[in-house]
Formats: sequence, structure tokens, C-alpha cells
Amino acid sequence: MSMFKTGLLAATAAFALGMGTAQAEIVIATAGPMTGQYASFGEQMQKGAEMAVKDINAKGGVLGEMLELKVGDDACDPKQAVAVANQFVNDGVVFVAGHFCSGSSIPASAVYNEEGILQISPASTNPKLTEQGFDNVFRTCGRDDQQGLIAGSFLKEHFADKKIAILHDKTAYGKGLADETKAALNAAGVNETLYEAITAGEKDYSALVTKLKNEGIEVIYLGGYHTEAGLIIRQAKEQGLDAVLVSGDAMVSSEFSSIAGPAGDGTLFTFSPDPRKNPEAADVVKEFQAEGYDPEGYTLYTYGAIQAWVAAVTAAGSTDTEAVAEKLKSMEFSTVMGTFGFDDIGDVTAPGYVFYEWMGGKYDYYMK
Repeated sequence: MSMFKTGLLAATAAFALGMGTAQAEIVIATAGPMTGQYASFGEQMQKGAEMAVKDINAKGGVLGEMLELKVGDDACDPKQAVAVANQFVNDGVVFVAGHFCSGSSIPASAVYNEEGILQISPASTNPKLTEQGFDNVFRTCGRDDQQGLIAGSFLKEHFADKKIAILHDKTAYGKGLADETKAALNAAGVNETLYEAITAGEKDYSALVTKLKNEGIEVIYLGGYHTEAGLIIRQAKEQGLDAVLVSGDAMVSSEFSSIAGPAGDGTLFTFSPDPRKNPEAADVVKEFQAEGYDPEGYTLYTYGAIQAWVAAVTAAGSTDTEAVAEKLKSMEFSTVMGTFGFDDIGDVTAPGYVFYEWMGGKYDYYMK
């Protein structure tokens, strides 16, 4: 990242904003799937970002300036993500809380690195995101190699004597998570009965279910998203396959229950500790609930990403990306997610993954 380019971008943005408004503003953004089958996650991110900006501006903004939020829709498509990133450059954005899908965050991060824009993803778990050597890229979520290790150990502990199928949806996130889980399971001395790719976006998985039945599968591990997960487990139960579904952190949407119905009961998945239960988040959770919104999933992870960036900007006395990145890597941040910091490559130092269970249309910690 060029210090000159970073300074030039900030100066250009400040000049443009100064010319256009009486009140100087700092432009930040969030980006994710605002449309498409994963739009519920985009909504979580947008709601989290909007509330964070509202609360921060109500307290006087940052460095005496108000925050202005831009929202980008990448539909979890890599090419669209790059287009959104370039639009943010044109908009004078200095910080992006995004993207959601790893397949979007990784290509967009190349644009942000080139243009000196700081990026904190609340949701992209593929290890590659922070392993590219970019010092402007961070995340408030964990990584698939951490998540896969927990999932593989769990499968060994609870289902070592069962026939396990490992499925993935061919995405950077889904395949990455499935492969990390498979590696951990195999290292623990358990081999899956079936390893199979699925096509995301399909509505009929009856051929897959038939194959699972023929193999006598009792446990399905899916590296993928809640939409496909809901369809697969519903169609499996309808066709008489009483298997347990296990998956990852893309299950934290109430849409899963809407799609799966009662067939989703007993579905297990990994996610970071639920920030809605943090004492530090209580006031913000009430604020969301007063507006009729449940801040589930990545809502508070997005809010927390913006809180951390604001604290680092305040400490640096500047929105300069290099100065802010240095503070992000050297400080701890008190946020709705609790207290956390970032390591040298931008990964969060917060506690890792735990298991949850879907039951009766809601998910909570798995207690068995």
C-alpha cells in the first residue's frame, strides 16, 4: 500500500466533501449481498452499519466530523464485488465494513489495498483474506481453519461411528470450510463415507438425497449457506432420510428455519459466541428491538467492526489507512462483541467457535 496514495485519497475525499457540504463528513461503507438468495445477510450488515453510524453521529461523530454511510450490493458475486469496490473509490470511501462472502471480500481487497482503503470484514472466514500480505485488511470473525478444526473434532466426538457425508457448494467459503473440516476429521482418524459437491441455487436436491440414502448416510456436513442447507434437510426428511445436518456460520439467519420448517430442528452449526448475549451489547440490542429488528448473525459483528475502526481513527487522530491499521494492530477495543484486538495479519483475537442447535425456529448454544 502506498502512503502517498493513501494520503492523496484522503485529501481528495476531504476536498470533495468540503466543496459539497457545509458540514464535513467522513465517508465509510458496508458491502454484501443486498439482493439475491443471501440477502438476509446483507440486511444484517446494513442494519448493523446504519445503527453504528447513527449512534456514533449522535455522540458527535469522529474527529469532529459526521459519518456518511454508503451501501454496496455485490450479490456475493466476485465481479460485482470488484465493481462495488471501484465505486467506493469514486465515492471517496476511506473504510469498508465488508464484504460478506469470502469470494467477494478477497477480490475486493485487492482494490482496497491498491487504493489505500481500510477493510474490516465482519463475516469472511476464508484464511486467504488475511494471508495476502495486505496490511489494510482485517476481520471481526474467525477463520475456516479454526472453524473446521472445531467441527472436525465435534464430528469425531459425537458421530465417529456414523456414516458421514461431507458436502460443499464450490464457493471459496463453502469448499474452504468443508475441506478444513474434512482435514480435521481425517486427522482424528475418521473417514467420511461420501465427499460431494453441490450446485448452489438449485431447488431440487432429490438426486443428492437418493445418493445419500443409498450410501446409508446418517450425518451430513455442509460447507455452504443456509438456503441450500434448508432445502437439503427438508427434502431429506421428506424422502425418509433421518440424518443430522451439521454446518457452519452461514446458518445464522432465521431464513433457515423458514426454508427447512420442522425438518431443521436438531441442525447443528458453528458460529462465534453470540454477541447479543454480551452485557456490552445490551443497550444496542434494545435499540434494535425497539425498531422491531432482531440483531442476529452478523449485525453486531458489523457494528463492532465500525466501533473498532472509530476507536483506531480517534487514537490515530486521522483516517489515514496506514496510521489506522497500526492502531488496529496495537490496541484492544471495547465493543458490542466484547473486548478484542487484531493480530499482525488482521485476524481477530476474540474467542473462537462454539456449537449451536436449531430448535423450534430459533438457535441457541448446543448444551449436550
